[in-house]
Amino acid sequence: MELVTPGIGLIFWMLLSFTLVLLILKKYAWKPILKMIKEREDNIENALKSAEKAKDEMVKLQSDNEKIINEARKERDIVLKEAREIKDKIISDAKVQAGVEAGKIVENAKSLIQGEKMAALTDIKNQISFLSVEIAEKILKKELSKDASQKEYIESLIKDINLN
Repeated sequence: MELVTPGIGLIFWMLLSFTLVLLILKKYAWKPILKMIKEREDNIENALKSAEKAKDEMVKLQSDNEKIINEARKERDIVLKEAREIKDKIISDAKVQAGVEAGKIVENAKSLIQGEKMAALTDIKNQISFLSVEIAEKILKKELSKDASQKEYIESLIKDINLN
C-alpha cells in the first residue's frame, strides 16, 4: 500500500520543490509570459481593428469607384451626344452648302445657255438678213430694171415700215 499512499517526507519535498519552482517562475518567467500574452492580445486586437478599417475602406473605395464609373459613363454619353449633334450639324450645313452651290451652278448654266442661245439667234438673224438682202438684191435687179417699178416698190416699203 505504500505505493498508493505517499509518505510525509515525499509530500514535504514535493511541496517545497513545487513552491520553489513556483516562486522562481513567478519572479522570472510569469511577468514576461503575461507580458507576451498581453502583447499578443493587443496585436490580435489591432489586427482585427485594421482588418475592419480596411474592410470599411474597401467598401468606401468600391462606392467611390462606382461613382467614378457612373460619372465617366455620363461624360461619355454627353460627349457622344455632342459628337452626334456636331455630325448632324456638319451634314446639314454640307447639304445646305451643296444646295446653294448646285443652285449657283444651275443658274450659271442657265445664263450660259441663254447667252449661247442669244448668240445663236443673233447669228441666225444675221445670216437670214444677209441672205434676204442678197435674195432681195437679185430680185430687185431683175424686176426693177425700170424706174417706175422702182418708185412703186419703194413707196410700198415705206408704207410697210410705217405700219409696223
